[in-house]
Amino acid sequence: MAIDYGASALGLVSAMPSGPGPISEDLIAEIAADIPPPLATFLLTSKQDADSIIRQQKRTGVNTIQICDRVEAGTYAKLRAGLPGISLVQVIHVTGPESIVEAVEIAPSVDAILLDSGNQALAIKELGGTGRTHDWSISVRIREAIGIPLFLAGGLTPLNVADAIHQVQPFGIDLCSGVRTNGALDETKLSAFFRAVRNANPD
Repeated sequence: MAIDYGASALGLVSAMPSGPGPISEDLIAEIAADIPPPLATFLLTSKQDADSIIRQQKRTGVNTIQICDRVEAGTYAKLRAGLPGISLVQVIHVTGPESIVEAVEIAPSVDAILLDSGNQALAIKELGGTGRTHDWSISVRIREAIGIPLFLAGGLTPLNVADAIHQVQPFGIDLCSGVRTNGALDETKLSAFFRAVRNANPD
């Protein structure tokens, strides 16, 4: 359904401490194997060490790792060595200006940065799917500072995605809760979302 409406990547959510959409790694592998190139398959992981992330990728066969939490020192280098040809996308949960510093420090080690609206400081971490937007003025400053592709996530819906595109000018948009109803992908919302994206960016 997502591909039919124009998605260029599919996010496949592995085990998370909270949020919508987690599925088993067996199902992630089944879906990833069925996705035709050149579409990207993103494994959303909450793992924080390289060995665990490498094992997940080997089990699931995705071509992109979306790292949803902060990772241990040296993790990116280990992932590069252990997963040649696999793209790395690091999520930064935008909480304030300190997120700019975090993004700039991480950018040289990854292929893209994804900005979301989670909260890693909670007792039960929020690592995505919150349905909340964050301060897009900070997102703009991050995009201008990092020099690599930036994806924007966090509370995007058919009603606000055009504003998000115009303000932040991201490389791509990441969506989850804004196109779900009762936890499931909603075709009506999905259609409206892609229509809003096309209208916002007719080129």
